Amino acid sequence: MLSAQQAEALILNLVQPLDSQQDVEQVGLLSSLGRILATPVTSQLDFPHWDNSAMDGYAVRFADVQTCSADNPAILEVVDEIPAGAIPRKPIQPGQAARILTGSMMPDGADTVIMQEVVKREGDRLFVSTPPKPQEFVRQRGVYYRSGNLLLPAGIPLNAPEIAVLAAAQCTQVTVYRRVRVAILSTGDELVSPDQPLQLGQIVDSNQYALASLLVQAGAEPLLLGVVPDNPEPLKEAIAQAVHQADIILSSGGVSVGDYDYVERILESLGAEIHVRSVAVRPGKPLTVATFKREQGVEVSDGQETRDIRQSIPHSPFPIPHSPCLYFGLPGNPVSALVNMWRFVLPALRKQSGLVRSWEPCWVKGKTRQNLKSDGKRETYLWGRSHLVDGEYEFELASGSHLSGNLINLAQTNALAVIPVGQTLISSGESVQIMQIA
Repeated sequence: MLSAQQAEALILNLVQPLDSQQDVEQVGLLSSLGRILATPVTSQLDFPHWDNSAMDGYAVRFADVQTCSADNPAILEVVDEIPAGAIPRKPIQPGQAARILTGSMMPDGADTVIMQEVVKREGDRLFVSTPPKPQEFVRQRGVYYRSGNLLLPAGIPLNAPEIAVLAAAQCTQVTVYRRVRVAILSTGDELVSPDQPLQLGQIVDSNQYALASLLVQAGAEPLLLGVVPDNPEPLKEAIAQAVHQADIILSSGGVSVGDYDYVERILESLGAEIHVRSVAVRPGKPLTVATFKREQGVEVSDGQETRDIRQSIPHSPFPIPHSPCLYFGLPGNPVSALVNMWRFVLPALRKQSGLVRSWEPCWVKGKTRQNLKSDGKRETYLWGRSHLVDGEYEFELASGSHLSGNLINLAQTNALAVIPVGQTLISSGESVQIMQIA
């Protein structure tokens, strides 16, 4: 059984990021929010585009005002007024000034701006009694960015600041990585979808919805394959189809040691290489991780005929991926499935999506408000809420039982407290490692 850290390292090593040549598309700027930039961006514009004023005031020549004082003010003639967006009409000659507003283009000849609050004006005459600093309140052309240099690197998520930069650079079409396609299937004869009547002994399939929601939040494209019964042939066909449709496959259920847990046997029959069978975490121990190569088709039989599974795959606007398909067999218990998603699947998804960094979960140190208990045999995750109080994170344990089948008290949580292997108690007020999940 692998430790959580060993499993994480192994999984991330298996991931092959999307190809920066083949796995890209162009989208409009307003459609690029949350997407991963696939190619570096440069601009032919300087930022600022020209020297401009950082203050409402007057554009002057420093040489005209550098020795002024209250007893000997500099007296200048105001010869122009430059509103924002206007081109200065006159260069500034010795003894002259121009009224200027914030963001307005500096006139030729002027090199300094004096705040309007520290001068006195009478008609066209300007009295300056306080000497400014050289080039004060002037934003020089190109001081923020020089044309031709790297503006934004590839492999970063596009959020509001980056989109603002692209808009300022007049980049209205953006090359981004396509969304990672993730197939989701749930296994079990006992499962029904939320819109079906619930019979005695049945369970509503919440995993499909929870996993799909996490994937959408992470910028992926979920492919919902629904519930597959505990029958080897339909399950084999569903997984085989998913191999040729998706970059990643998520199945929930069927990876434990029950009489109807067929997943591992099916993976081997389909030629998968299994890398992980279980991880020393609670909840979420029965985690299967495997990879499929896609060079050849997969043949399946319905008892009467054998066919290549690729013949029955629905049409997709994207070509079949060429990189190996990564498979995660998650536990069926809802909390276990979600913990494995947060801890292992989402980091892999972030790496595959083209992000160049920040794949791992977000860890912070804090203190717990309650006693946290474990049997010490596995790394234990307890769910609750983290709060930032006076600059320090505090963890508040969710009320109710912390069992892998109790989905109810997982609602409104935003963090997992981690109890290391070999430790059975973290007392109230003590330091705890916290994994942020929202």
